[in-house]
Amino acid sequence: MSQVSEKAVSFEPEEKKEKKEWKINVFAMLLVLLVIAAVITHILPAGKYEQIEKNGYTTVDPNSFKWIASTPLGFFDTVKSIPTGMVEAANIIFFILIIGGFFGVLKASGTVEALVSTMAKKLANREKLMIPIIMLFFALGGSLMGMAEEALVYVPLFIPLALAVGFDTITGTAMVLVGASVGFTTAIMNPFTVGLAQGIAGLPMYSGMGFRLVLFVVIYVIAVTFVYRHAMKVKRDPASGIYGKFDTNEQDSLLTAKVELTKRHKWILTAFLINYIILVFGVIKYEWYIKEIAALFIILTIIIAILGKISLDDTVESFTQGSASLIGGALIIGVSRAILVVLNQGHIIDPLLYQVSEEMKHVSPFLSVVGMYNFQVAIHFILASGSGHAMLTMPIMAPLADLLDITRQTAVLSFSFADGIGNIIFPTGGTLMAGLAIAGISWTRWARWILPLILIEYSIGLIAVIIAHLIGYGPS
Repeated sequence: MSQVSEKAVSFEPEEKKEKKEWKINVFAMLLVLLVIAAVITHILPAGKYEQIEKNGYTTVDPNSFKWIASTPLGFFDTVKSIPTGMVEAANIIFFILIIGGFFGVLKASGTVEALVSTMAKKLANREKLMIPIIMLFFALGGSLMGMAEEALVYVPLFIPLALAVGFDTITGTAMVLVGASVGFTTAIMNPFTVGLAQGIAGLPMYSGMGFRLVLFVVIYVIAVTFVYRHAMKVKRDPASGIYGKFDTNEQDSLLTAKVELTKRHKWILTAFLINYIILVFGVIKYEWYIKEIAALFIILTIIIAILGKISLDDTVESFTQGSASLIGGALIIGVSRAILVVLNQGHIIDPLLYQVSEEMKHVSPFLSVVGMYNFQVAIHFILASGSGHAMLTMPIMAPLADLLDITRQTAVLSFSFADGIGNIIFPTGGTLMAGLAIAGISWTRWARWILPLILIEYSIGLIAVIIAHLIGYGPS
């Protein structure tokens, strides 16, 4: 593989070549938040809901809240929460490292370079179609089957493709991450978010689909427009792009590289496609999650090494180098999980949920639905897992909605929008931080870029839940 192409698909963190700008190291930010969480355990009273088994999953009894003796965390327990968080997030951490290793081997086979070069030439003068098509694929994947961590596999594939057609690194990243978040925001039939939330709320599975489908179209069009406008701006003025370590010379090299797809490359791509089909089947039919998907990519890595005639030593070396390039992002996930560990051990989350629900009982239904939406957005900073978020909040929000004369379907919609929006902005989200690590983009740079879209989506979500309340959005 040429030096240019190796650099173009590298997973290394971005090297700043532009003028200096304000930024904060995400590790430092998360550690500060961890300390704040520990201090809060000394200030706020502790309480808890009793946990119960319902329909095969553990949730909380909404009528069981009680205040308990405070359980503040000291210095050592706070520090200990970091390795504890890494243990609790081990599934996603090792999944990310395996994905990094997989792409290290795929890169060593020369397939990425050949595929990107071929596609870039075929997309010449038609690259405008790339953004809406790719984002629709991931939006449908997120909305119909909960594609989140699985989408990470494609980030290092679409970044060099975006570069090759004259876009920038952040465009290639956004096509995947923002595309998937569109699906989670409206969640037409996502079994891990809206399906779970509706089950907890006692609603028919996937009911209210028509309204969510309309919202899906609205959010999709807005998200595509946002990414597309940025990409076209970069196309006109490459200096305005966010490249990290890439430059326009490397883009031109990808277009002019004389690398053809060989029969060996096509066999590898066929194996990749078959792997994806098996993945989708496994997720839908057998409810596969991270462990099963990780195992699938380990098998695919071995197959690629065999098809690519890569020696055992080179395979191991490529795999470890690919994994090593993502270790920073993997560690960030463990540290962010530590914040949740501290709040859980200090028994702070349940009292916050209880107090908010009690306050909502004393305001009008209109203000309550706005408050419910804002609370769900805020709590997603701590509960970055969509399923975990649903299992903790929906047992409280569903009966609370009844008391406030708000439909339970509206309560589910509030959760769904909060989940999707939070997935692409909060640094406590493992999938986001892993994707940015793969792309070599700092969180602060991403946050500044994505903030206008977040504000637009937040506003649409607020309008949507208000409309849902006014029309009595219910099972249908």
